[in-house]
Amino acid sequence: MSTDAIAHDDHHDEPAKGLMRWVTTTNHKDIGTLYLLFSLLMFFVGGAMALVIRAELFQPGLQLVDPHFFNQMTTMHALVMIFGAVMPAFVGLANWLIPMMIGAPDMALPRLNNWSFWIMPFAFTLLLATLFMDGGAPASGWTIYPPLSLQTGDAFPFLIFAIHFMGISSVMGSINIIATILNMRAPGMSLMKMPLFVWTWLITAYLLIAVMPVLAGAVTMLLTDKFFATSFFNAAGGGDPVMFQHIFWFFGHPEVYILILPAFGIISQIIPTFSRKPLFGYASMVYATASIAFLSFIVWAHHMFTVGMPLAGELFFMYATSLIAVPTGVKVFNWVATMWKGAITFETPMLFALAFVVLFTIGGFSGLMLAMAPADFQYHDTYFVVAHFHYVLVPGAIFAIMAAVYYWLPKWTGHMIDESLGRKHFWLSVIGVNILFFPQHFLGLAGMPRRIPDYALQFAEFNALSSIGAFIFGLSQLMFLWIVIKTIRGGQQASDQVWEGAKGLEWTLPSPPPYHTFETAPEIK
Repeated sequence: MSTDAIAHDDHHDEPAKGLMRWVTTTNHKDIGTLYLLFSLLMFFVGGAMALVIRAELFQPGLQLVDPHFFNQMTTMHALVMIFGAVMPAFVGLANWLIPMMIGAPDMALPRLNNWSFWIMPFAFTLLLATLFMDGGAPASGWTIYPPLSLQTGDAFPFLIFAIHFMGISSVMGSINIIATILNMRAPGMSLMKMPLFVWTWLITAYLLIAVMPVLAGAVTMLLTDKFFATSFFNAAGGGDPVMFQHIFWFFGHPEVYILILPAFGIISQIIPTFSRKPLFGYASMVYATASIAFLSFIVWAHHMFTVGMPLAGELFFMYATSLIAVPTGVKVFNWVATMWKGAITFETPMLFALAFVVLFTIGGFSGLMLAMAPADFQYHDTYFVVAHFHYVLVPGAIFAIMAAVYYWLPKWTGHMIDESLGRKHFWLSVIGVNILFFPQHFLGLAGMPRRIPDYALQFAEFNALSSIGAFIFGLSQLMFLWIVIKTIRGGQQASDQVWEGAKGLEWTLPSPPPYHTFETAPEIK
């Protein structure tokens, strides 16, 4: 081989620098960081859309935006927040933490990992581009029910292809996570010694692989109905629009558990650390997570109590939905029992974890109310439903992600977070989120329909209050952004025992703790 060729090979093996490093990286930490930064960007995009909605609803009447654009905002806000903010954040955390927690050098399929991420920016460029097209973005809610969704103009195929790309990214990421967890654990780490975060992601990954193709099928049928004269959901051609709802919610209900199970894992890591105790009932937590995942497949039609299904169907879905409260209750009980008689300290991650437990439970109780078929006839499509799922997803999923960032950022950057700023961000967030969503329970019980830009005068005070809460919560997230930037750029050096109060307890404590923390694979003796 000539010296020139050897020199060329040497040059080729040099690691990429600058922008190309991030484009071509196969390092799980780099890809985790990319997912988290992308998620943060989408969080602010989706948040801005929510503020448009709340600004319009600040008082009765139509003032800021036209009704069609208002409905586009409700649709896009949901799609961006679910597929652009919450899911990529959890995948980013999985990329960063799973190899560290199981003692693997990287993810099992590093190039697939890179591809999984880089599909996302293109998917969301397609999705957001629909706002600027003829006929505009879909105004049918994130559920894109026909026949309303088929009224969308030229933007429709862009929406469908964006959803396909998101699904491909999710499925590839899930295959990678499963392959990593099942094949790359350090010696001595059996499945029942894995940290809870790893368990929740293993189960979530199976859910994603099961349901994303179902969504892909549903939206492809919509596409052929619109452009190829099929009649899957067109009653005039012998189709059934309610069939779309069944297919969509068979995906959609497991999806809401995909959005919360990794949060359960995060909270199950944080509470033991700041309580100075191993997690109470580790095995029951694993089985509860698996039970929730299984039950999530047989409850989909509780979103459809009002479509006119047979009474037997309503009874089945009502009982099956009520059953999910059991494993969820086990989890809440175990978190509380972990804290019981523990030496608790209230650092920022623990504050977010405690808010999660309390506020997620409120969301759980309102979910139990919605599970009751006769009552749901009254609550359906009102702001009570909006209050319910936002209590699950904002103080649930998003608070858990924030807790995770505050908890692990010192480990990732080597710098401590600014604790006093973190606490201020927590209190502004928790006050804002309750002022925002708690009044919506009363609006819904009084009969205010959701997804409507105008409302009757008797709802004015609660709506004004809700909108004020939205702006408190939304603007306080700028503080979160500042804390993250500040921590990355510098700050107090992080020690081995990162959290001051947690002396003598390794702060990435798995539950139950194996004989060491598996930060690196142990030597095989």
